[in-house]
Amino acid sequence: MQTSTGWVVWILVGTFSLAASGLTEVRWCVTSPPEMKKCSQMKEAFQSAKIQPLISCVTGDSAMDCAKKIANKEADAVSLDAGDLYQAAREYKLKPVVAEKYDQEVGTFYYAVAVVRKSDSSTAINNLKMKKSCHSGFSTAAGWKVPIGYLINARKISVMGCKFSQAVSDFFAESCIPGAQGVDFPSSLCQLCVGDEGGKNKCVENSSERYFSDSGAFRCLAENAGDVAFVKHSTVLDNTDGNNNSPWAQALNSTDYQLLCRDGSRAEVSDWKACHLARVPTRAVVVRTDTDGTATFILLDAGQKKFGITSAGFKMFNSTSYDGKDLLFKDATKELTLIKNQTYQAWLGTEYLQSLKGFDCYRLPETLRWCTQSRSEILKCGDMAIAFQSQNLTPSIQCVSGDNPTDCMIKIKEKEIDAVTLDAGQIYTAGKLYGLVPAAGESYTSDNEGASYYAVAVVKRSSHNSFTINQLKGKKSCHTGLNRTAGWNIPIGTLMEMGEIKADKCKVAKAVSEFFSASCVPGAGQKGYPSKLCELCIGNENGQSKCAFTAEERYSGYTGAFRCLVEVGDVAFVKHTTVTDNTDGNNQESWAVNLISSDYQLLCLNGARAEVHQWKDCNLARVPSHAVMVHPSTSISVVFGLLDKGQEHFGSKSNPSGFQMFNSSAYGGSDLLFKDSTVKLISIGEKDTYDKWLGKSYLEAIKKTECSAAANPLRVSLLLLLILILHSFCV
Repeated sequence: MQTSTGWVVWILVGTFSLAASGLTEVRWCVTSPPEMKKCSQMKEAFQSAKIQPLISCVTGDSAMDCAKKIANKEADAVSLDAGDLYQAAREYKLKPVVAEKYDQEVGTFYYAVAVVRKSDSSTAINNLKMKKSCHSGFSTAAGWKVPIGYLINARKISVMGCKFSQAVSDFFAESCIPGAQGVDFPSSLCQLCVGDEGGKNKCVENSSERYFSDSGAFRCLAENAGDVAFVKHSTVLDNTDGNNNSPWAQALNSTDYQLLCRDGSRAEVSDWKACHLARVPTRAVVVRTDTDGTATFILLDAGQKKFGITSAGFKMFNSTSYDGKDLLFKDATKELTLIKNQTYQAWLGTEYLQSLKGFDCYRLPETLRWCTQSRSEILKCGDMAIAFQSQNLTPSIQCVSGDNPTDCMIKIKEKEIDAVTLDAGQIYTAGKLYGLVPAAGESYTSDNEGASYYAVAVVKRSSHNSFTINQLKGKKSCHTGLNRTAGWNIPIGTLMEMGEIKADKCKVAKAVSEFFSASCVPGAGQKGYPSKLCELCIGNENGQSKCAFTAEERYSGYTGAFRCLVEVGDVAFVKHTTVTDNTDGNNQESWAVNLISSDYQLLCLNGARAEVHQWKDCNLARVPSHAVMVHPSTSISVVFGLLDKGQEHFGSKSNPSGFQMFNSSAYGGSDLLFKDSTVKLISIGEKDTYDKWLGKSYLEAIKKTECSAAANPLRVSLLLLLILILHSFCV
């Protein structure tokens, strides 16, 4: 126990530290007349107790105005909730130094949870769309910021143009979100609210609305108005099993309710530590980074020892005398405690930070500049821009030309362009070398397994020349493009692993040219690459752009590589759906219209052949799907929100007369902007970096097969991969 002499020493040390930081007084920022009244009394109380340095009171218009005043050295401290603290730390470089502690069980944190009726077995965290929701309040963490931020960040709710209220209205069938009223809010957000006993004050953010606060939101659920309630962890137990004597709560049993967990499961209401949406830190005092946080705590600690919850006079944690609530500090505060790691990231924690990222829309661009790499892509991009504009989707699309994927990556890094779709190999390069991050992924099925595809080797069915994967030497090969995953990295890595291709000193391109008798590897027409890699390529209709990486080369991409096989090659390295996409009448171009899928087979790793529909059992590897890549400063929520709304209108292939995001047949090409086999664009969820999107197995394979630039000045890719680790990734 600290002696009184010891406290005097601590206070003196704190005074010295604050003085050393240039503070002869601590100017506390307040945002209302009641708070100013309480602050003035705290100043007098501290002064009468000879607690130094002195406290004075400064008025701010809002929490963020206080943060700005502190940053400008017009004030020194203020207590902020976690959401405001996040913004203050990011925009004004403030740091948390002292935390409010409410009870012994959870200390300086509480937990935001989603509660449902146990009898309602159909409601889960992954199927909340069109359910009815109850919220403690529009400005609360547990009722709004955490659940909505989590659902947005997990891309369960897509937000277009940072119109959060509209997005929530579109997601839930009806809601009661006290405070979400007025011209800026859709009426459905207050639809479930009931107001006071007289039916007035509906949806106000105070106790006049019976469904306001944690208890009110739970009442909304208990009275069967809503399907899910977003509240604080203790809410159910506080209002059931006889703990609340109000008529609506007297007969409620805690065992009739459950929590929704982030992993899709359920748990009992007492299991909130393991099953919650986020752990939310309590309010904290913030100061400038040049202010001694420990000294600030010593000052406040001396104050709470004298004027804490047991004080007979002024009470730091009581606002009833000032006609207000939670003034200066939250009234539920039991004590203040020092924050040891004084960074906002450490204080807020991963779960809560992820929730807050969902509201990161201060970077909303006026336009989203899309990188196109061919005339065909420009045409399709232009039509997409017009189509999106016709539905008032924001931000608007602007089409910008790039020479090739690498050029697009560089331009995005330099913020000259905003977005481009890349395959797994390019994603690795874009993330590792240029710092880009995924914003949306392509899914090739309607289920959760669609965010990947299979790399396959396709050959013509033959009764007299049925060669296997072990007999490819001397054959003519067709590839989607240099450094492309299914067309280059996977097959070449596989053949290297098998010992078929031997690359001396990592001179892979030379080794490939010596292995195959002739090839078309779009993109390998640059200086220093063997000419045989472009020998089979044909360029555009005018014979120009031969071996170009873009769609100007008719043998580029999945469809192009398959066409190369049809017309001149022996084997094509493509994705698993390529054959069916271009045969049996699915491609009406002259070269493909009469093709039959049964005339083609797959080469299997075990030396056998298989039918083209047996790709799950006969493939070279399963790899992550293509993804839209952006600069890390670009809001992922904005990009996905735009594309998700876009695919609601233009994602279907059933309307041949309108624009189709996932169909390139009208533009004389294939896989333009997105792969034509895309069924839908999906959220990246928590896979918000290139390495998370690609996955551990993929990256481990890369590290074991990377060629150094010193050993190979013509290094074709960092992605010459596919060792046994990748094979274990296959289904």
